[in-house]
Amino acid sequence: MKSTNEDPGGSKGLRRQLGLFDSTMITAGIVIGSGIFLTTGIMATHVPSAVLIIAAWVVGGLITLAGALTYAELGAAFPEAGGQYVYLREAYGPLAGFLFGWQHFFVYMSGGIAGLGVVFADIAGSLIPALAADRVVASSSVAGFDLRVQTGQLVAIGVILVLTALNYIGVRVGSSIQNVLTVIKIATLVAFGVLGLIYGRGLEIGLGSTGVEAGDHSVVAGFGLALIAVFWAFDGWNNVTFVSGEIMNPGRTLPRALIMGTVLITILYVLANLFYVVALPMSDLVGELQVAEQAAQALFGTTAAKLVAIAVTLSVLGALNGSILSGPRVAFAMARDGLFFKRLGRVHPRFETPGLAILAMGLWSAVLALSGTFETIITFTIFVSVVFWIAAAAAVFTLRRTRPDLPRPYRTWGYPIVPALFVLASVGILINTLLEQPREALAGLGVTLVGLPCYLVWRKRNQKRHVE
Repeated sequence: MKSTNEDPGGSKGLRRQLGLFDSTMITAGIVIGSGIFLTTGIMATHVPSAVLIIAAWVVGGLITLAGALTYAELGAAFPEAGGQYVYLREAYGPLAGFLFGWQHFFVYMSGGIAGLGVVFADIAGSLIPALAADRVVASSSVAGFDLRVQTGQLVAIGVILVLTALNYIGVRVGSSIQNVLTVIKIATLVAFGVLGLIYGRGLEIGLGSTGVEAGDHSVVAGFGLALIAVFWAFDGWNNVTFVSGEIMNPGRTLPRALIMGTVLITILYVLANLFYVVALPMSDLVGELQVAEQAAQALFGTTAAKLVAIAVTLSVLGALNGSILSGPRVAFAMARDGLFFKRLGRVHPRFETPGLAILAMGLWSAVLALSGTFETIITFTIFVSVVFWIAAAAAVFTLRRTRPDLPRPYRTWGYPIVPALFVLASVGILINTLLEQPREALAGLGVTLVGLPCYLVWRKRNQKRHVE
């Protein structure tokens, strides 16, 4: 198929403006959101051992790195806007790409943006009493239903729309915001990690065994559950591929950004968790959701805890901006292929961005934030999203067989073992999700398959245009 960087009709296409630093900051900035500040307490309920907690983050980082090495080959071979959509399209046909893009636009990415907006509003409300998230600003009754609008919803919608507008007026504007916020969050994690290790040396770290036998099935099962939390914290590592069409020298830059970004994230995550287990005994870690704030307060006092809250707010803001920057490029690529609303495939003549695609995703995300349904739909699509991860990673094997002459500026290191490990690990997550949440998994498949009639309509229209 025609490259998504080429514009049907001869109008302006996307311009390559992002370098290695920009791309790496997008990778790290999207991933490092609220997860690293919240998940360790959840993990501690499954693996009550600091050693196993650190090990889970290391293993999760290595598996994610295997995924990055795999996607790097695909990204270098298809340096186009849309990333994973393009890989699925090229390996399995337009239907596979469309179904990914359908759930990505309407559910997964937009729901994720809405969720980040709400998390930002909750944390901002805890820092600024006037923005308390649960404060009701308007209410009414319609058809027997009580409808209420709270401050948190308005703050979430406001931050989503502001960042949407900033990314609309230029990819350089969006990436500059991303660079600044990501550098701040990296510096914060490094500072707290290093200071924690220095000032926490006199405390009882408790890195030994908790007395549970290593061969105990509960330990193995608990470690698997902890890994799921780790993968959630790593979610978004592949989103930089969506902006492949705007990365300079993508054959070299994109693989490096994926690999460097993933390694950087893993190091920061391990460092942060060393800080947590140094600052807090395991008994205090178990079930603690505000683990970063509690660890900072234990070592440095109340002021440090407030600084951590501010750092979490900026971290979420960076993840939100990165999602708004990268996410709409999938809808843009689909529109270029004639498989989505045609107008979303246009490039703004002045700002050189997929402006209408950015606005559409921003507005839909704001609607989800207002409705409060984003949590449900994200739960529904986690299973399907992992299916698409597996399919995209397996595309390396498929394309090596079906298109052996395809130019590959980068080839996956450790092939075929590395991509096979990533696929197997993802299959493990898939099976666990199906066993633990069968109803949500089947609902996710249903939400995705709703797109089939729309695909047939757009496909027919596209074929008709080509005939004419």
